[in-house]
This record gives sequence, structure tokens and C-alpha cells, in this order.
Amino acid sequence: MPKNATPSLIDQPRPGSNLPKFTVSELSGQLKRTVEDRFGQIRVRGEISECKFHSNGHVYLTLKEDKAILAGVIWHGATGRAGMRPEVGMEVICTGRLTIYAGQSKYQLVVEQMALAGEGALLKLIEDRKKKLAAEGLFDEDRKKPLPSLPRVIGVVTSPTGAVIRDILHRLRNRFPCHVIVWPVAVQGEGAAAQIAAGIEGFNRLGANDGAARPDLLIVARGGGSIEDLMPFNEEIVVRAAAASKIPLISAVGHETDTTLIDFASDVRAPTPTAAAEMAVPVRADLIDALENAGARLRGALKRELQGRTERLAALARTLGDPRRMLEPLLQRLDDRGERLAAAVRGTMQARADTLARIAAKLRHPREILAQAETRLAADARAMGLAMRRVYEQREALLARTAPLLESLSPKKVLQRGYTLVRDGAGHAITAAAMAQSGSAVDIIFHDGERKAVIDGEAGSKKQKQGKLFD
Repeated sequence: MPKNATPSLIDQPRPGSNLPKFTVSELSGQLKRTVEDRFGQIRVRGEISECKFHSNGHVYLTLKEDKAILAGVIWHGATGRAGMRPEVGMEVICTGRLTIYAGQSKYQLVVEQMALAGEGALLKLIEDRKKKLAAEGLFDEDRKKPLPSLPRVIGVVTSPTGAVIRDILHRLRNRFPCHVIVWPVAVQGEGAAAQIAAGIEGFNRLGANDGAARPDLLIVARGGGSIEDLMPFNEEIVVRAAAASKIPLISAVGHETDTTLIDFASDVRAPTPTAAAEMAVPVRADLIDALENAGARLRGALKRELQGRTERLAALARTLGDPRRMLEPLLQRLDDRGERLAAAVRGTMQARADTLARIAAKLRHPREILAQAETRLAADARAMGLAMRRVYEQREALLARTAPLLESLSPKKVLQRGYTLVRDGAGHAITAAAMAQSGSAVDIIFHDGERKAVIDGEAGSKKQKQGKLFD
């Protein structure tokens, strides 16, 4: 220890004690190494009571059993290898290593793998999920849609490499060939549920924006397997996608004895994928036979109906008698009425012609009327011409008497007698001295021309007294 350094309280032994001394970090590190060395790889069974999915991808959970609990964590890189998605209420067996989180002075299990604790726990999980989804109405019968009688396009959500798709295509080809679209998915393992749900939703979106042919019917299928293999078809995401499908859906998962939750949400459950293909389309040969039989029955029914109508018409004809005999008196009566009508028309026309001749004899000829009118018009024209000449002569005499008077009143005659006319710049006559402003320009009109002048205000007032207005 350096000279003059103050020893820490930890380094100072207590009087009479020889116990080892640790810092908090030293003690936490020692415990962490001890626990990890002792429990480097363990398996723990318990029920998940809490489960939190962090935004960074880590999963924090709590395992419980009776009154004991154990914290656990699944790091982001190990979530894909864990083997299943944890949920609250699951009884699981976790494999991993025990460690100590010094920041909170607690030990926790770092989970590397996870599996359900036996088939009973898995069945309980499925049953609880079934009750939950049923309570939401996803399995109600009134949600079921009828299957199309003859679909043009069938969409199949399944593995593209298994025997299931071959069996479906073979059975469809034998019964009634139609267009099939396969949406390839994984049918078991991590991520299978998300792919299956995406396939159902993708088929429902077809034709909305891309113009692709939308299926008239969907088949979700896979072969048999263990309850663990069929778990993707028990996941909520798949069940909700099937219930929300607008396209009628047939579930064909596993063998006849296998039941998954998608079976309850689908519109029809098929015991096998092959049975699903049989439900999807009818047998073409049977359909042709049925159509031919229906056509034969229809032709027979039409023939019998036509024969019955013919016989009934003949019976009615016998009851009514021969229509031609009924028409003969009517035709004869029509001929008689026609002859009488023609005679009446001729008589009426002759009477009208006689009347017209009598009226015409009383009328004057139009040429005579026109000649008289022309004579009257000529006499009127002569009389009017004489009247107009008298009026013109009277007006001319009046004008001759009035002209000398107007000439004597003309302004030019006045100006010739020595008078002048004064106007301002706007051409208005100045008739009073008050209207002549000092310094304003004026025009003086004589009988033989005009002169311009300016009114002198000061000099003009002096000259006004002497009888002179302008300079």
C-alpha cells in the first residue's frame, strides 16, 4: 500500500475475525461461476405464469410450481431454435443453463429449447384455445358458407412436394378437370402457422389489385402425423385466417381420426385430402349423365304437354263448330253495308255539287271585280294628286311670305349695322360685363370676320368709365 494511503474499510480486518472479505461484484461473480458450473445444462419442468415479448426479440418468462417460481429468458438468437412459441398457462419442459443476473441479485434460466410437458398438456392447451375461439363466435354455424357446385378455380394451401398435393390433383383430374393454384407452405415446424395463414389471406386478396384469377374454393391440406406435427393447424393465426376467409374453405388435415382447430373454423371438414377433392368437384361423367337424363325428361315432358294441348284444342274446336260458317253471314252483311255506303256517298257528292253550282252562278267573275277595283284606284290616285299639288302650292306661298321676315331677323344683318358678338373660349356668348373675367381670352365676331382679344382687368376698369371695354 502506498505511503500515506488511507486503507478502505473492506481491507481492514475486524478485530477477532478471520472471515474472507468480498466486494459485492466479487461475491456476485463468485456465485455466478458457482451456479453456472454446477447447473451448466439442466431441464426444468413448470407452468408458464408470465410471458413478455420484448421489442428487441428477447422473451422473458416465469416458470412456477406450487409456491416456487423461476425466472427465465430466451435470447433473440435462440427464439427460432426453441421449438415452440411460449404462452401463459403452458406446462413446458425447458432445457438450458442456470445463471445469475447480478443487476437484480436473482438467478434465472437461459432457455435454449422448450417442449410441452407431455401430450396431456398439449391437448389441454388445444382445448383451452378451442373454448376461447368458440366463445368469440369463430365456430358458429351461421358463419359457414356453402361450397360452389362447380368451381372454375381451386386454391390449395399445402406443401408443394408431399403426396397430398399429388393426390388432390389426381382426384380432381379424374373427377372434373379444373384450374388449380397451389400456394406452397411448410405444414409443420417453426413458422409453418404464419405461412399457412398468409396463404389463406393471399388467396383472398387475389384479383383485388393484380388482376389474377381469384379461386372460387380453397383447400387447406396436409397428411397425417403426430399431435405435435399438426400443431400449426391449431394456432390462433391459422384459425382466425380460416374464419375470416371470404372464399369457401375445406379443411383436410391429417387422417379421418385427426381433428384440429381449423376444422371447426372452416366451412366444411374433409376426413382426408382426397375426400376434400371429391367434395370440391362433381364427377364429370356423372354430371354428363345427369344432364342427359334431365334433357330426356324435359323433352318427354314437352312432348306430352304439346300432345295434351293439341288434343284439348281439337276438343274445343269441335265444341265451337266451323268458324267459316260463323263468318259467312257476317261477310254478306258487310257486303250489303258496303254497297249502301257507296250509294250514300255518291248521293251526298251530287247534292253538294248542285249546291256549289247554284252558289257559283250568283258570284261575280274575279276579273270583273278586279277591273272595278282598278277604276276606283285610278280615280283615287288622280284626286290625291290634285290635293297634294294644292298643299304644295299653299306651303310654297307661305314660305315665300316668311323668308323676307327671317332674313330681316338674321344675326348677320344685325352685324352689318355695326354690332359685334363676343364669345368666351368655350364658344358661349358674353351678354353682360360681369361675365367677362379680367385677363380672359375672347373672340369678337364682325359681319366680315373674327378677331381675338384679352380683357385687361385694371386698365379695362379705367377705360370702362370712358366707354371703352377692350384694348
